[in-house]
Amino acid sequence: MKRTLSIVLGISIVLSTTSCATIFTGTKDSITFTTTPEGAKVIHKGVEKCLTPCTAEIPRGLGKQMVMFQKEGFETKEVKLTKTFNPVTLLNILLGGAIGVGIDAATGSLTKYSPKSYTVDLESK
Repeated sequence: MKRTLSIVLGISIVLSTTSCATIFTGTKDSITFTTTPEGAKVIHKGVEKCLTPCTAEIPRGLGKQMVMFQKEGFETKEVKLTKTFNPVTLLNILLGGAIGVGIDAATGSLTKYSPKSYTVDLESK
């Protein structure tokens, strides 16, 4: 009986630590955007997020993430958001949570955006 309880407890601990990056750091990052001049639309995946200067929640993803800046009278500018490895994911690897690594990959939490602030100069048309 004690052995069965120990096994169940052990499995529960392992399962509770899966997808650590998703649980501990979420699936979005707050990123600050500034443009010269101010008042540009910040567009991510076809959705207007805010007008500069502003901070927007950008969902993480494993694919290339682009943000577009639009302002009347200025050229549209597209910027690639850079990402780094999310070290919290190491908890899954160290604790044997292969399921958790899969969940972190699916939610984009294997990575995080870095830097958390972008400044863009827009050019007149």
